[in-house]
Amino acid sequence: MYELAPAYLVELARQTAFLSAFLGGFAGIMLQMLLPTAGHGRVVATAAGFAAAAGAAFIVALTASTMITSVLHPDAPAYVADASGVATARIVSAGMFLLGLYALLASLGLSGWIRSRATGLTTSLCAGVGAVFVTWAMTGF
Repeated sequence: MYELAPAYLVELARQTAFLSAFLGGFAGIMLQMLLPTAGHGRVVATAAGFAAAAGAAFIVALTASTMITSVLHPDAPAYVADASGVATARIVSAGMFLLGLYALLASLGLSGWIRSRATGLTTSLCAGVGAVFVTWAMTGF
């Protein structure tokens, strides 16, 4: 893992926290939309499971990012500014953010199969392309 300047890490953590909050809300709404859907058994259950996993992962990423921001803030009190856990929090934040992204994409990809085969193929293709680009975009972090 690269050593990064504290100001840069704080900004990364802020952005990760914002995106995690936004996407976690989206995952929660998706879960709420899937739960009342009946008659599709395994597909609905799997899509709902991925949406729940995405929401939980984004909550963990948000919490870890908030910890990074509070520890590295220039005005943090001395008892808070112990940066010994920042590396671990950075790994947890990035890992859970990625897990949340992939789980949300999986849920989106599966959701089309509830309606029809054609819609399922379309949503799965879009989710697959999204996963490829997420992987490409995140390789530098």
